[in-house]
Amino acid sequence: MYKYGKIKVTTTLPERLTGLRDISKNLWWSWNNEATDLFREIDLSLWEKLHRNPVRFLQEVSLRKLEEKLSDIEFMNHYDKVLKDFQNYLNQEDTWFNNNYPDYKNEQIIYFSAEYGLHEVLPVYSGGLGVLSGDHCKTASDLGLPFTAIGLFYKQGYFDQHINAEGWQETHFTTLNYSQLPVWPVYNSSGHPLTIYVELSGRIVYARIWCINIGRIKLYLIDTDVLENNQYDRSLKERHYGGDRETRIQQEILLGIGGIRTLDALGINGTVYHMNEGHSSFMALELARKLVMEKNMPFSEAKEIVYSSSVFTTHTPVPAGNDIFPLDMIDRYFSNYWGQLGLQRNEFISLGLKPDDPNVFNMAALALNMSGRKNGVSKLHGAVSRNIFNPVWPDIPEDEVPISHVTNGIHTMTWLAPGYKYIFDKHLPSDWQSKLFDSAVWEQISNIPDEEIWKTHNALKTKMIRFITDRLKKQYMQNGVPLHEVNELDSKIDNQALTIG
Repeated sequence: MYKYGKIKVTTTLPERLTGLRDISKNLWWSWNNEATDLFREIDLSLWEKLHRNPVRFLQEVSLRKLEEKLSDIEFMNHYDKVLKDFQNYLNQEDTWFNNNYPDYKNEQIIYFSAEYGLHEVLPVYSGGLGVLSGDHCKTASDLGLPFTAIGLFYKQGYFDQHINAEGWQETHFTTLNYSQLPVWPVYNSSGHPLTIYVELSGRIVYARIWCINIGRIKLYLIDTDVLENNQYDRSLKERHYGGDRETRIQQEILLGIGGIRTLDALGINGTVYHMNEGHSSFMALELARKLVMEKNMPFSEAKEIVYSSSVFTTHTPVPAGNDIFPLDMIDRYFSNYWGQLGLQRNEFISLGLKPDDPNVFNMAALALNMSGRKNGVSKLHGAVSRNIFNPVWPDIPEDEVPISHVTNGIHTMTWLAPGYKYIFDKHLPSDWQSKLFDSAVWEQISNIPDEEIWKTHNALKTKMIRFITDRLKKQYMQNGVPLHEVNELDSKIDNQALTIG
């Protein structure tokens, strides 16, 4: 028995517009302005009211508005173009990966992260780590990488906030209704919900799996809110980074060990495993356990195989940013586990120790010990990381610590304003979006007239100031600010002033 959330009767789409539902089920729309424009054109006020959520929009939009669009030639031409672009994108064979690495098309990159910032309708993220993970997924899709992502499904996600009349931040959590989100339950070959389990301090905790389509790739999320679990275990992934250290270790066992078991249940075998920060480090232990148990392999050999196929990216610039757990807590959660690796307690504990702090199990140290490739997220951060983690390699000079760097990037089409996209479409080669890494393409930006860039910049600045003003007005009115003070906001921000933010 599984809990799905409330059942909602949805609008039946006209046959000619059923492609809207296909588009809504894939987060490709989140970085395609022409796709989101379709929903805006049908009912702008409803689109904004529902926070630009196409799944919920199609559930609530009136049939009358949909039928009106059937006779709108301009809209229907736009719809046909977007649907064709979407289908061509999914079916494209000449992707960057296929063109450059055709011999590796049957390999698989597995990506683990505790959070994914994909779109505001899916609040399973809290900050930069999640936004980077989301952009990694979108870029992997654009490049055509053989890529599968693993994460946790947080029932309440991250909090919403507003400023009260006294100027203090107030937070509240909203329980997600899965039926209103672009997420889909995964079923096994028998038609039953796909489930996995992990052991948490002597008890079995079950989880079911949800899927998010992100262009050409898939993100699978682990969800313990099933009736087989007690109420405590059902709420384990209720909030992102919520609860105490006990909750954190349970979430990280679910992510790491449960993530590998999810891949097994899906029949997906990875070639390379990427840990985005240390939250998922237990995944390396589960990979090793499988080799020890299934191949009758000694741990030393299993570790070398895992080491050669694992990548770890560290993000935090301070030691306190790394998750650590008391050794007695590790005993409670892994006393039945290290024997399956063929290890004694001290051997297991040593995998997660930093010599300068031997009384705790350090998740980053575990990832460093189990990963052949390690990197920070900028040149400076790479140097900082070599300093922080030098104690893991006490006999190596700091500048020789094996942590390199890969500078963070972004998914361009997610963050590029439509106004600039219009300019680039006009002045750059028609295939510029597939050549973002080609410096010869970007050199042509210097040929764009300064007037066009400045005009677009000012238009976007005006839009930003209008958004800020409208948001402040709403906040003031909710907090009972006198109307004359609300109206004064229209002249508070000078459109011609240098504005940073």
